[in-house]
Amino acid sequence: MIRIGSVLVSEGKGGVYGEKMLKGYRVWDPYRSKFAALAKIYDGIDLESERDVLYLGAANGTTVSHFADYVRTVYAVEFAPRPMQDLIEVSDRRKNIVPIMADATRPVEYAAFVSSVDMIYQDVAQPNQAEIAISNLPFLKKGGTLVLMLKTRSVDVCESPESVFENSKTILESSGLEIEFSCWLKPYHKDHVCIVCRRV
Repeated sequence: MIRIGSVLVSEGKGGVYGEKMLKGYRVWDPYRSKFAALAKIYDGIDLESERDVLYLGAANGTTVSHFADYVRTVYAVEFAPRPMQDLIEVSDRRKNIVPIMADATRPVEYAAFVSSVDMIYQDVAQPNQAEIAISNLPFLKKGGTLVLMLKTRSVDVCESPESVFENSKTILESSGLEIEFSCWLKPYHKDHVCIVCRRV
């Protein structure tokens, strides 16, 4: 990925969501994007031009648009109609985004539209976030990467974020995934953690 000094950027056409520009590049703000926050904390993550990505919880397409600046294809899954409208507009400007209106808890709904991918990136605010990731593993190539952005308060507001974090790692490991890195996304995102796994 491209950095100018300590600033993460991407080189696609700007003006997607009012992002800042730096020397002709789009600034990828870690306070607006959890993946950008991860990249500030962990230098072991990368996006490569030959990669295909399944993005679960695409929302309005802010982070999706930066992914598309780097990778070959982004299969962008979003369930809510209003964000989907924005996502479609973003995909009109970046032809390597495949917008899919579907429920990430039901991979069968979009199985016909998604090829095998090198990375699954998930940012879905639901109680069963680890289980959703596991249900989508059939799309992930062997050796591929799962990046789970875990919203701990969405899993269980009565349980401590630390406990949710540890329980989710246990669930992922029990499915055969190998955890490569995990961290809190402070100071960029409160009560959010990231778990990076490899499918072995």
